[in-house]
Amino acid sequence: MDAQQTARYLNMSLTWIYRDARRCGLKPYRFGNGKNAKIQFKTIDVLKWLEQQRVS
Repeated sequence: MDAQQTARYLNMSLTWIYRDARRCGLKPYRFGNGKNAKIQFKTIDVLKWLEQQRVS
């Protein structure tokens, strides 16, 4: 998933995806260098992270 798809799926802002996702444990995969780098997430990683966020 790209950053925008992930943001829509999680109902979070794109800013949150770029700034806070890594800090919250959602590991992005970076393609490229510098400002033009693209980040993507594996769907399985997003689903596992979402499962961990569930409140019992």
